[in-house]
Amino acid sequence: MQKGKQLRDVTALTVPRVGRVQETGDPSLPYRLLDQDGIEVAAVSEFLLDMLADDDSPASLRSYAYELLAWFRFLWAVDVPWDRAGRAEARDFALWLKMVKKPPWPRRPGAPAPGSVNPVTGKRYAGENYAARTRRHARAVVRSFYEYHRDMHGRPLLNPFPKTKRAEDEHLNAHHNPMHAFKHPVRRAPYQPKEPRRTPRGIPDQAFNELFAALPSHRDRALVAFYISAGPRASELLGVSRDRVSPGDQTIGVIRKGSRALQWIPASSDAFVWLRLYQQQIRPQALDGPEEPLWWTLRRPIRPLSYDAARMVFTRANETLGANWTLHDLRHSAAKRMVRDPKLSLTDVQWVLGHLHISTTEQYLEPAEDEVVAHVLAHHARQAAEPVKPVMPAPGYRSEVLQTLLGTAALGGGPA
Repeated sequence: MQKGKQLRDVTALTVPRVGRVQETGDPSLPYRLLDQDGIEVAAVSEFLLDMLADDDSPASLRSYAYELLAWFRFLWAVDVPWDRAGRAEARDFALWLKMVKKPPWPRRPGAPAPGSVNPVTGKRYAGENYAARTRRHARAVVRSFYEYHRDMHGRPLLNPFPKTKRAEDEHLNAHHNPMHAFKHPVRRAPYQPKEPRRTPRGIPDQAFNELFAALPSHRDRALVAFYISAGPRASELLGVSRDRVSPGDQTIGVIRKGSRALQWIPASSDAFVWLRLYQQQIRPQALDGPEEPLWWTLRRPIRPLSYDAARMVFTRANETLGANWTLHDLRHSAAKRMVRDPKLSLTDVQWVLGHLHISTTEQYLEPAEDEVVAHVLAHHARQAAEPVKPVMPAPGYRSEVLQTLLGTAALGGGPA
């Protein structure tokens, strides 16, 4: 938008749902972005290829491709080429993301209203608008896309989304110790939504027992037992193969989301018992090769268990209880349980969870609101149960003098 032109009315802007992200099945470029005519967007493919060369996972490529699809849809709607987008487009895109409603999902009769609070868990359902974290991620993806093209090709000259720090702040936190929090917080970048402050919430023990009892199969019980005892991310556990299970050592090998490194993490003995029961149940069906997936669907024809399928299993258990727990809540619950154990150090928990910075692990030390309320109410109950101790006069004072000064009520007598 050039100087002097009228500001866009973002509220009246219609952004057609054109173009799509295509899964190619080609490991050299698992995903690509197609425009409204079905033509590959070469600039995005080059960026995703660079991500793949930098050892980013296919899941990250998919996530970035969808964020860039939203950006390109916006640019197509305002008729601005991607390499001509400027600060005005960045501002209007941020405003549009903040105001637009998400594409509606088909709702079953009786489904909770978006943004409402679940009475069982106290957790809020997703709202109709994009969350701040989603908008922050979109901004970061689009900015990195432009930074790549500026570094590789020298164009466009300016990134539509300005960087966070000023030029004189280039060395801010240059010698930061990754084991500690930043001493000098960096200013929020333009058009970057404020970081929402959320305390991780675990599933209370009684609620977890009810949830576990609602699971219908040995496979589901084994999955949840590993999640609650070892605390892996959902995708990390679902990606475990048969050769990365060691019942003797009571460990499983997961590929970490960030580093892509193999890490053997400990799990409870109960998890391995449920896993054995599940394996005996499907042995006539599932493939026994060491590199075959550990988790399979139970219905024929059997297929490797995907994240969406695992989430649906959890959703059905939730519906039985009227709850809205998530698979990631199990990871939060595992972390909460571990940090409460005085014999486990915080660095032990950091290692098991695969956190790069210990400050990420420290967030589990902070109690959630409902936990604080429960602890304070228990404190009041203990105080009420204790016998009232009589006020003892200080040595050297006569009783009649104290009655005059303080009143007999202070000593257990009648009114002064």
